[in-house]
Amino acid sequence: MRVYLNGEFVDISQARIPIDDRGFLFGDAVYEVIHLYGDLLFAWDLHIERLRFGLQALEFPPVDLDALRQAADELKRDRNFEEGSLYIQISRGVHPRSHLFPPEGTAPTVVMWIRPVEPVSRELLAEGVRVITVPDDRWAKVWIKTVGLLPNVLAKQKAHRQGAYEAIFVRDGVVTEASSANVFIVRGGVLRTAPETNYILPGITREVTLRLARALNLPMELRPFTPDEMYTAEEAFLTGTNIGILPVTTVDGRYLGKPGPVTRRLLEAFWAETKVSSRLG
Repeated sequence: MRVYLNGEFVDISQARIPIDDRGFLFGDAVYEVIHLYGDLLFAWDLHIERLRFGLQALEFPPVDLDALRQAADELKRDRNFEEGSLYIQISRGVHPRSHLFPPEGTAPTVVMWIRPVEPVSRELLAEGVRVITVPDDRWAKVWIKTVGLLPNVLAKQKAHRQGAYEAIFVRDGVVTEASSANVFIVRGGVLRTAPETNYILPGITREVTLRLARALNLPMELRPFTPDEMYTAEEAFLTGTNIGILPVTTVDGRYLGKPGPVTRRLLEAFWAETKVSSRLG
């Protein structure tokens, strides 16, 4: 496996980042994960635009993002699998530890690689997943996709220990998002998800799903909802880069029912978008 590191392709065993890298010391880095369906780097432009926003929001020095596409295409040629995940991480660079930004001219560290991804199984899509709710104790700039994900890690681990697939964050009485996904429900036949705020990452699969819902003329609202509203929803699902659209059928032990018609229509539309054959039974 080769890794793209600061403009060069190196074997993973030779990929080295100094201990003074600010991504290591401070979590001073942004990242993107892009799903690979065959040769398709899905929603590449949307991901790169979000990456560009994160770099600007954190006042990073200029990074040549256009060069990443050529490097990504080179990495694609190495693979021997059909479905994968491209990871990009950019830190503020290498400099002796100091809270202040490094001197002007310090080059950001850019690293990228592709690994295989196990597609979501037909069984999981047919039966849906269990989720739990947890307090949202993250920082107030969630909309920037940084590598500082420790609260998300702890929430995901809590869900795993309780036999659930995912943890749903709740802040001030309303659902924000999941530890690694956005959250949708259907109530009264209306598709709902929380609007973008500083506490919600503008998910790329979320954006694609909203576009597909509009194309299907599905009634839709960008409006927050409470855990109680989720408990009594007709349908619920998660969206994320490596899961696509994933039905939720149990929330905090309350069974919602098997994946419903809105979720199934969106799943079929999503797979048509990614040029993947239907995985519904």
